[in-house]
Amino acid sequence: MSLTYKIDKFQKDPDDDTKTLVGFRITDEAGNVFIIDKRITTGSNSDEQLVTAAQAAGQAEIDEWAASFANVGKTWNPETNSFE
Repeated sequence: MSLTYKIDKFQKDPDDDTKTLVGFRITDEAGNVFIIDKRITTGSNSDEQLVTAAQAAGQAEIDEWAASFANVGKTWNPETNSFE
């Protein structure tokens, strides 16, 4: 499944000046959307490093969301108890 990651937030965390708030709007091939925000310690990291760290911090949640669509749209055959 192909996912498109769009950055929809990139700002200093209003609650903690040492962190950057990075938000993603993730869309799958069917148009389903998942929004996730992560707070990453800014330090001397580049923008790319902050985005990479935010993605890594949220990857388990992203994977879980994507997996939730694994059987959506499949046809179930109750006679054979299997997907067609």
